[in-house]
Amino acid sequence: MTTTAQEQERITLNIGGMTCASCVIHVEHALNEVPGVVATSVNLATEKATVTYLPGLTLDDFREAVQDAGYTLQGVSGETADDGEDAERLAHTKEIKELRTKFLVSMGLGIVIFLGSFKEWFPWMPAILQNWYVLWALATPVQFWGGAQFYRAALSAARHRTTNMNTLIALGTSVAYFYSAAITVFPGLFETGATMAEVYFDTAAIIIALILLGRFLEARAKGQTSAAIRKLMGLRPRTARVIRNGQEQDVPLEQVIVGDVVVVRPGERIPVDGQVLEGTSSVDESMLTGESMPMEKTPGSLVFGATMNKTGSFHFRVTRVGRDTALSQIIRLVEEAQGSKAPIQRLADVVSSYFVPAVIVAATATFGVWLILGPEPAFTFAMLNMVAVLIIACPCALGLATPTSIMVGTGKGAEQGILIRNGEALERAHKVQAVVLDKTGTLTEGKPVVTDILAVGISEQELVRLAAAAERRSEHPLGEAIVRAAKDRELELERVRDFQAIPGHGIRAAINGSILHLGNLALMQQQGFALNGLESKATELSSQGKTPMFVALDGQVRGIIAVADTLRSGSKEAVAAMHRLGLEVVMLTGDNRRTAEAIARQAGINRVMAEVLPDQKAEQVKALQAEGKVVAMVGDGINDAPALAQADLGIAIGAGTDVAMEAASVTLMRSDLMGVPNAIALSKATIRNIKQNLFWAFFYNTALIPLAAGVLYLVFADGNVPSGLHYILGDYGFLNPVLAAAAMAFSSVSVVTNALRLRQFRFKHI
Repeated sequence: MTTTAQEQERITLNIGGMTCASCVIHVEHALNEVPGVVATSVNLATEKATVTYLPGLTLDDFREAVQDAGYTLQGVSGETADDGEDAERLAHTKEIKELRTKFLVSMGLGIVIFLGSFKEWFPWMPAILQNWYVLWALATPVQFWGGAQFYRAALSAARHRTTNMNTLIALGTSVAYFYSAAITVFPGLFETGATMAEVYFDTAAIIIALILLGRFLEARAKGQTSAAIRKLMGLRPRTARVIRNGQEQDVPLEQVIVGDVVVVRPGERIPVDGQVLEGTSSVDESMLTGESMPMEKTPGSLVFGATMNKTGSFHFRVTRVGRDTALSQIIRLVEEAQGSKAPIQRLADVVSSYFVPAVIVAATATFGVWLILGPEPAFTFAMLNMVAVLIIACPCALGLATPTSIMVGTGKGAEQGILIRNGEALERAHKVQAVVLDKTGTLTEGKPVVTDILAVGISEQELVRLAAAAERRSEHPLGEAIVRAAKDRELELERVRDFQAIPGHGIRAAINGSILHLGNLALMQQQGFALNGLESKATELSSQGKTPMFVALDGQVRGIIAVADTLRSGSKEAVAAMHRLGLEVVMLTGDNRRTAEAIARQAGINRVMAEVLPDQKAEQVKALQAEGKVVAMVGDGINDAPALAQADLGIAIGAGTDVAMEAASVTLMRSDLMGVPNAIALSKATIRNIKQNLFWAFFYNTALIPLAAGVLYLVFADGNVPSGLHYILGDYGFLNPVLAAAAMAFSSVSVVTNALRLRQFRFKHI
């Protein structure tokens, strides 16, 4: 029995205890094992799991599965809008403070232990701090208080027969710590000939301190990755001024209900979505659309929560509240995108799931090789090399490489009104080769306007006035354009009599005792009217993609009024930007080919698909895909839904309606075609950033393992390590485990820092 998407439910869970990409695999596997779970996507950067499941499952089912896997379920994301956000922010702040405290204490003790461990280097240290038992006492709180989180996570994973990066850290530092403790209690057992045994409490302590530093820097940087979404959340006002029982009263936002009448004054943020009842104003909607110019609002206009009222005051009736408002939908869409996975990340997760066990095997092999073949004291060198391998190979950078870039990229897009549904859409966008633009409402304004007026023996004003008076009775879009032109000119329109529509040709009406005909060339020829030499002008207008309409009064043609659907402002520039990105641009329309090609010429488009019926648009997209192209379809998200779904990447432009968000992978909140090249350019920048991160992470986790395993011994076997490299490589080219820890921590921080560079991405400079 199959279920439809409508029958499935979705929940986003906050997961605690995840530290690396292998943790992601373990949590996903545990949740997918729950009967009734359809799909799971776990994100390390956001520490959330999005679960799609069949009705009937409870939160306890998910909690049990997560805990059985060795992690914690810390609640449902966004369960209570503001409280949930505050709790999440406070929890994150608490985590950062705890990590900072543990790092400072651990590093302080680690430095003291380091100074006391090398009395030949630092003879001025007090003798008591050179005592091994004192060093042991100082190292113990670092190991079991500073490193407690590593032990807890490693033991939890071990109980479930899995491993993660905490396993590597706990194993590596424990080996150094307990080996040193054994030397402290039984020094004679570890002496070989004239070689005195040495303790490595400093190694264990400083490794833990450096890893805590890395975790602290990661946590602080990760807090910046979702800055865009927190900025949106912070725009919501806490109260609304509602009229109840004839009185204005301020009520908490959660008490506002659909149907309430809300009063908004100049300088206030609009609390929820609604429709203006009375009053006029201009509203800054840039936080929703990225559009810098304020939008004029009059009775009947829609207003949206969290936008800023600028000049006037007005009353509006509430139409949507809570999670149904446009802002909440946008926040939810961006959160889902930030928590989603790109296909490139799934590969990294799979690699990481095998990586930790492979590292443990490699570390064990390293220990065995140097125990047998290493210089004296062989056991010590074998132990230190094993620790270095365990520490340097932690795959935390690998787990952060993709999700941090996706978080920053989708957040940056949201700031500019570019809503990217998920990581898969973000990755697919950078592969786009052809962009199909729907003409009406996308490339053009979607509303015909009067473009040319040519009068013969009569003034232009009079020609428009007479034509508009007749067309006022018509419902044809071209007639409505003439009526709007008359209103714009503030012309008074007379009443007409005997109005008659002539299908396929035009109209006939009586005005002030005269008979007016308005229509196409066929109507004029049918009536036998002389055209006064206007045929050539009509042909010229038609070649420009305009529709010429002849106006005749009492059998005399008095002029032509041309109407056309004009290009959107910026369409030509946007098409040019797409060409600069190396994209093929195709126009798709149901218009006749002559009109379509005229519009295409104006926009700078070379390829036109004209006279395409609405139900054939998806087939045209499929035909382009058959040519081997990755196709993006740009439309209004409603009548273009089949084509948007068929395309490799569907982009809905303008309005930001529910239907548009559902139909498209990308929604552009602004009615500005420049959002298309901007979205594709952002995708290219994000994927480039992800690839840089993955290279950096793989570089550390593979290239440095041989170094940690002691491959340089082949070069320095005779003990000729340069003095400047002695602390790094010792006597024989063996990497100091402390520096292995520093390299591992630096790799994670560098990945997150590189992802944050996306915040500097500049739009409209393609």
